[in-house]
Amino acid sequence: MSNPVEIILVDDDAALRRATRQTLELAGFSVRDFSAAAHALATLSADLAAVVVSDIRMAGMDGLALFARIKAIDPELPVLLITGHGDIDMAVRAMQDGAYDFIAKPFAADRLAQSVSRAADMRKLVIENRRLRQAAEASQDDLPLIGQTPAMEHLRQTLRQIADTDVDVLVAGETGSGKEVVATLLHRWSRRNRGNFVALNCGALPETVIESELFGHEAGAFTGAQKKRIGRIEHASGGTLFLDEIESMPPATQVKMLRVLEMREVTPLGINDVRPVDLRVVAAAKVDLGNPAERGDFREDLYYRLNVVTVSIPPLRERRADIPLLFSHFAARAAERFKRDVPVLTGEIARHLDSHAWPGNVRELAHYAERVVLGITPPPQMASEPLLEPSASDEGLSLPERMERHEGNLIRKALRDNDGDVRRTLEALGIPRKTFYDKLQRHGINRNDYTDPD
Repeated sequence: MSNPVEIILVDDDAALRRATRQTLELAGFSVRDFSAAAHALATLSADLAAVVVSDIRMAGMDGLALFARIKAIDPELPVLLITGHGDIDMAVRAMQDGAYDFIAKPFAADRLAQSVSRAADMRKLVIENRRLRQAAEASQDDLPLIGQTPAMEHLRQTLRQIADTDVDVLVAGETGSGKEVVATLLHRWSRRNRGNFVALNCGALPETVIESELFGHEAGAFTGAQKKRIGRIEHASGGTLFLDEIESMPPATQVKMLRVLEMREVTPLGINDVRPVDLRVVAAAKVDLGNPAERGDFREDLYYRLNVVTVSIPPLRERRADIPLLFSHFAARAAERFKRDVPVLTGEIARHLDSHAWPGNVRELAHYAERVVLGITPPPQMASEPLLEPSASDEGLSLPERMERHEGNLIRKALRDNDGDVRRTLEALGIPRKTFYDKLQRHGINRNDYTDPD
């Protein structure tokens, strides 16, 4: 099976180098061989997707000196040392210093291939975890609207386009998808960002309290109103008012809210004074307010008044390619919070990220990342989830290799289902064009094999 990790082979014995290279290539690896350690060293860099296989005894720079130089470049780059009988003690000490493995001469071809395969799998995980961390750091301004899928790129572009327009916005999305994050970014990216961002969950307050919270009241306006209170609407003047779960707002309050939106003025409870307000309203709903069956007793005129611009947040299951990146961000945040090490993206975690439906969306993923950081794995719900059934052709393959094969099969199926059409295939897979072509190359897939010759 082809492996995307390259093998750097270093041996000054031409005959042994040629035989070792042939062994590795027959096992499916791409190999670059060097007769001198200094020449190999010049090709190495941090984050190189490679495994180094080096003889210990060589003229000039020997294998141990090469290993020490590689540790300075990238201590997580795997180095396998080939040893003669008299070099085993040195090789053991090198492993204690961080070398990946040593292989004593003469060695069986399977022994070398298996060790290199394990090292390559480890290197892929290291590279992937670094990539995810770097992408998360590069996206700090958009967190946690992290994502490289077309849906998320379009969402961020839309938010930046409308942030400074001052139009009221209706945000639609499932529970846990990040509706308040969208509202916060609209405020942060607008010229209102020096004003207050005021949030109110309409579903969390009883009907007897919500009007006072929104509109404020004067002392003595009702029983228990002992002193004047500025309402959320007035407090948001000059900034942004975020109304979450607006579908839960009582009908009587909806009438008053409609007037606020139309006139941009508020009348606190207990007085007749009308106070002008300068605010932008961002409302969020868990249901489709445009659908009468889901809207219920929510006023149609209020819906149309709010629906100047509607922003829809895709659920996590529709942008699965973003899940590892989000997991990396939440795991790093949880590790800092709990004073733990940042976990690596193991094969078991990757399988769960790929197979779980994530009904709780980003919020559920964040909680899962916290459990992983705390070492509470597998989480209880994983035990009841169906595993991907292995096929006979998966026999002998490691979990990362099975995941690679499964990914390739999913891409081939999407190409078949869409007759090789790139645009439709990208939509079905939910990945960017560049990522798609990178994966085609990695899996050796020719798109033209799936196009209709007619």
